[in-house]
Amino acid sequence: SPEERPQFPGASAEFAERLEFIQPNVLAGIPVYRVMDRQGHVLRPSEDPQLPKEQVLKLYKTMTLLNTMDRILYESQRQGRISFYMTNYGEEGTHVGSAAALDASDLVFGQYREAGVLLYRGYPLELFMAQCYGNASDPGKGRQMPVHYGCPERHFVTISSPLATQIPQAVGAAYAIKRADASRAVVCYFGEGAASEGDAHAGFNFAATLECPIVFFCRNNGYAISTPTSEQYRGDGIGGGRGTMDFLPGFPHFPLIFHRFFPASHAFSAHFSPFAVDFPTDFSPVFPPFPIHFFPVSPRSCWVPPHPSPTSHVFPPRIGHHSTSDDSSAYRSVDEVNYWDKQDHPISRLRLYMAKRGWWDEAEEKAWRKSSRKMVLEAFEQAEREPKPPPRLLFSDVYLEMPPRLRRQRAELERHLETYGEHYPLQQFQK
Repeated sequence: SPEERPQFPGASAEFAERLEFIQPNVLAGIPVYRVMDRQGHVLRPSEDPQLPKEQVLKLYKTMTLLNTMDRILYESQRQGRISFYMTNYGEEGTHVGSAAALDASDLVFGQYREAGVLLYRGYPLELFMAQCYGNASDPGKGRQMPVHYGCPERHFVTISSPLATQIPQAVGAAYAIKRADASRAVVCYFGEGAASEGDAHAGFNFAATLECPIVFFCRNNGYAISTPTSEQYRGDGIGGGRGTMDFLPGFPHFPLIFHRFFPASHAFSAHFSPFAVDFPTDFSPVFPPFPIHFFPVSPRSCWVPPHPSPTSHVFPPRIGHHSTSDDSSAYRSVDEVNYWDKQDHPISRLRLYMAKRGWWDEAEEKAWRKSSRKMVLEAFEQAEREPKPPPRLLFSDVYLEMPPRLRRQRAELERHLETYGEHYPLQQFQK
């Protein structure tokens, strides 16, 4: 009876008369949802969203265009043309699949490996290149390191380097949207490594208690920067079913990655609805992890109270290195990388799906690969020709009215360059 239930504030459990320690290693993890096998066959016809050919082609072309851009910019970094780069190999499907499920006005907070979301929204190749080169056409005016894209017009918040800082920021934006009663949602991308940061757990709790319109999207590629998941947390990365790391039995839906060091009672209090999606074997882009196309209740709409904030936990393989500053062979085998690249690549599986429907053939593949490479190279060459932003921009865009100390510093720099300009590559900069 209700009178016999615990009356502790904030508790919704029941009493237990027998002491029982629930061991997490004997509990099954949350099942991983998939629609398609490795050969491009839909496993259950009722789960096929029957997307139109035009949308599937857009998804495929966005993925392959991103892949082409990655290859060219990665090689350009190795040649010393840009300072840094991060590829998206193997994770392309998580980008375009989730982007396709969002409304164009939904606000995106990325981590640093979500270029495909921006590309799907129509961000030009020329601006990708300009940002990586830090030239005068870069909307960020050359102040950010490469791959830190941003675009207010496409509702994509500029990337920042510190891990997990975007999570509480995204929750704050979602709360502001809720207070404004705007018909928008926020999606926040992060990796399983970032979820170990304190900012992540603070953000999760704020989102749940304030019932914010936000979708959390965790990309678990298994290694964070260089740490295998077996060393990051205990469990499968999502939730073990109930009661993990707690003496109180009966806590179902242990969501996302709280079980790395959160007790189940605290995790459950966060009140999220987890989705586990097998991206490498699930024909990633056409069947997004929170698709408005075919889920009975899409994660994007789940935030409406009393529904909990949805959490999509996807398993994309990171086929490339973490970045150009990383050598992934130090912490994983080359055979593992080759397996994902040759046997379980999302682009290959999407192509199989289209071929089975007569939507794509070898001739179209060759023509598209050639034209996409040409587009990327043209944007690349244009970015190389562009000059760098003028040095005076070091002092602008911080204060509405520049304080006297900054005006003095700017004047000092100008005098210095006038006197010693021959020692600097000023010809590479705008005047």
